[in-house]
Amino acid sequence: MPPASRHARRHSIYIMPGYQDYGAILARLGKHKLGRSCLYVSKLADIDLEVLAELIRTGLKDLNAIWPVQPS
Repeated sequence: MPPASRHARRHSIYIMPGYQDYGAILARLGKHKLGRSCLYVSKLADIDLEVLAELIRTGLKDLNAIWPVQPS
């Protein structure tokens, strides 16, 4: 069996339409890498989970301005 790709060992967090407007929050997050709409985190211990929660809430609020977001 081939070894797992380097992305398979990361947690991938997607926010649409992306992270371009969240620089101030990302600066406080901790160790991460960015893709176009994806945030890569190797270990949850490397980031501040409260800042991650803030980032997700902010992303959902901004997304709601484009497409209504309803909890499921």
